[in-house]
Amino acid sequence: MGGVIKEAVMQRTPVKEAIEPAAIGKKVRLCGWVRTRRDSKAGFSFIEVNDGSTLKNVQVLAESSLPNYESDILKLGIGSSVEIIGMVAASPAKGQPTEVKAESLRIMGHADPASYPLQKKGTSFEYLRTIAHLRPRTNTFGAVARVRNEICRSIHNFFQSRGFLYVHTPIITSSDCEGAGQMFRVTTLDLMDVPRRSSDIQEEVDYEQDFFGKPTSLTVSGQLEAEIFALALCDVYTFGPTFRAENSNTSRHLSEFWMIEPEMAFCDLEGDMNIAEDFLKTIFSDVLTNCPTDMAFFNERIDNTVIDTMKGIVDSEFVRLTYTEAIDILKRSGETFEFPVEWGVDLQSEHERYLTEKTFKKPVILTDYPRQIKAFYMRLNDDGKTVRAMDVLVPKIGEIIGGSQREERLEMLEERMRDQGLHAEDYWWYLDLRRFGSVPHSGFGLGLERTVQFVTGMHNIRDVIPFPRTPKNAEF
Repeated sequence: MGGVIKEAVMQRTPVKEAIEPAAIGKKVRLCGWVRTRRDSKAGFSFIEVNDGSTLKNVQVLAESSLPNYESDILKLGIGSSVEIIGMVAASPAKGQPTEVKAESLRIMGHADPASYPLQKKGTSFEYLRTIAHLRPRTNTFGAVARVRNEICRSIHNFFQSRGFLYVHTPIITSSDCEGAGQMFRVTTLDLMDVPRRSSDIQEEVDYEQDFFGKPTSLTVSGQLEAEIFALALCDVYTFGPTFRAENSNTSRHLSEFWMIEPEMAFCDLEGDMNIAEDFLKTIFSDVLTNCPTDMAFFNERIDNTVIDTMKGIVDSEFVRLTYTEAIDILKRSGETFEFPVEWGVDLQSEHERYLTEKTFKKPVILTDYPRQIKAFYMRLNDDGKTVRAMDVLVPKIGEIIGGSQREERLEMLEERMRDQGLHAEDYWWYLDLRRFGSVPHSGFGLGLERTVQFVTGMHNIRDVIPFPRTPKNAEF
């Protein structure tokens, strides 16, 4: 029986490869979106095309001899998608080593120039948030996406190369890791007709009739569940979405964001700090090495200190001091802070930045915080007043990592829970981990978006996540 033999489709060449001198003399098939078009009176057009693989565009030379030059190419608008087959040649223009001489150009999708929201002129970040479905096509947000991707790749490589297991913790949970209560409720109950335990409108909702038969929420952290696996498999990490129902409209807060949370068994606070320091240095080094073009863009257009700041962190030995020592330094500084400094208060960003930018001029790891300002699961020190907590502080933002040695002693954990008004029955399984083969263990958390914001210098955290979720905003 005979069959139809399909002509092989030429493999697509990414723009980042077509702009390299090594591509000169090769025939390529490019697919992407038009950034600009310039027409020459000499009878040809220059078309800048980008496919997101790099910040840079590839210049395509389309001559009037192409059969659809008059009908299509001269009407080609910004934002249109195209397929181009042609030869890569050395470019006579400065600043670009190559250009592609088109042998054919096919329009795959038109974009009306009159209504296309992204024009060549500058557009505010505030406006771009309203068109989040198109903003990845801009230079800034393409660069953010590539740097974010590199950070994620580096995170996984860091842990995988050290034998950590990647654990997927639940998004729907009945536990509040932070104890703050700022959680999004998950329910299938009709809010207009919520079943209650009695006719009294003030009575508690009858959650036995809900989908899970109990109150459940979106997770604020995967830490507690990660501890389960650490106390069986030793070194694990989570990397997933977390949610906070905090009604905060600032440039540093999101309602949905991604967290990286390693947990290590048989690890004390010293080991926790060592891992955290190596972790940050690895991420920043990888970004500088693998995203040089994008980082140069951020350094030039957004914040001219980002590259030097990251290099400084990579090359520094982090300072380590206790919370009590930090309070003494701040009180003796002579500085007038917006938030007064006293032992027992939680440090603010202004205090953390003073330590990293003025006192030590390098990253600082603070340890041994007062027990009353830290979570119930942190190990109590022998002084009874402080816990084995640690925060990694970096210049420009302050805290970037928060962690601790976890409380492995059952009696002390129960005491800490009572102090914070938590009910032991809600954490029965967490307490079981201390009943059956408990061991010293530690961990920390790093917010992905805070890290991307720090690396890129972007001023608003809503611009480093593809689709920001904030109070009164859940578009896309």
